[in-house]
Amino acid sequence: SLFLVLTLVSVFVCGFGKRIPILSFDEGYSQLFGDDNLVLHRDGKAVHLSLNERTGSGFVSQDLYLHGYFSASIKLPADYTAGVVVAFYMSNGDMFEKNHDEIDFEFLGNIRGKDWRIQTNIYGNGSTSVGREERYNLWFDPADDFHQYTILWTDSQIIFYIDNIPIREFKRTAAMGGDFPSKPMSLYATIWDGSDWATNGGKYRVNYKYAPYVAEFSDLILHGCAVDPIEFSSKKCDTTSQSLELSATITPSQRSKMDSFRRKHMTYSYCYDQTRYKVPPVECVINPCEAERLKRFDPVTFGGRRHHGKRHHRSRASRSEADTI
Repeated sequence: SLFLVLTLVSVFVCGFGKRIPILSFDEGYSQLFGDDNLVLHRDGKAVHLSLNERTGSGFVSQDLYLHGYFSASIKLPADYTAGVVVAFYMSNGDMFEKNHDEIDFEFLGNIRGKDWRIQTNIYGNGSTSVGREERYNLWFDPADDFHQYTILWTDSQIIFYIDNIPIREFKRTAAMGGDFPSKPMSLYATIWDGSDWATNGGKYRVNYKYAPYVAEFSDLILHGCAVDPIEFSSKKCDTTSQSLELSATITPSQRSKMDSFRRKHMTYSYCYDQTRYKVPPVECVINPCEAERLKRFDPVTFGGRRHHGKRHHRSRASRSEADTI
């Protein structure tokens, strides 16, 4: 409707999040799994998802969306979290088993004294053989307090934000064809046991002595074009998408912060992984500075050298080095 379009325009011109409605759980979401491991707080404005020996837990949006601004403030479990995976993501895998789309934030726990790692990933049209992962350290401890994680998805690009700082910009290219997510998706949040792969390839597993592991979610935002999955028309969402495009312009100040974040905190990008791809996937835009930094960080993966003996990783940047973005 025209009102929705005008609202979107005012929201995004005035800045992220200032006037976007925050939903209570019942207004926008349903429980996905986990029985009483999902608990509502603050009159349904906050949700706690927990993982114990019996089960993890999760929730899902009641509607499917074609493009939008999707956000939550999340506080992750503290202490020993190896093997624990918290995910905040969009997917239509339940409807399109062979050709699903996905846009992911994944948080990977760690052994005591080591920080949580964060991963972003994008799949379109079932292209799971081309993992588009990037991995990062953070400039804060995500278990200490709430931080805002946002996915902005338009017809032409996807931007991931942390605390309104863009950390990754993924632009649609003609060469990608259907590999850019383009079908309606639901929004999900889950906590689960990823012992088999999540920490050093499964070396460190979930230790249920420290259970329950609780991930807290608040400030839930679902702001996009809700569609009927069977009879959806992308034309219905065109006006919404155009309005979202206004917000998808990264300002010079934001771009400077994004460059700083990636320089200090990105530890992996599929575009530079020479052991995996002889030639970077078609959508990759190679940044020589990123290429050089990652090559120094891990010459085996990013330098194309053959692997001999043990791989030595440079330790992560010190706190003082990563003080501000």
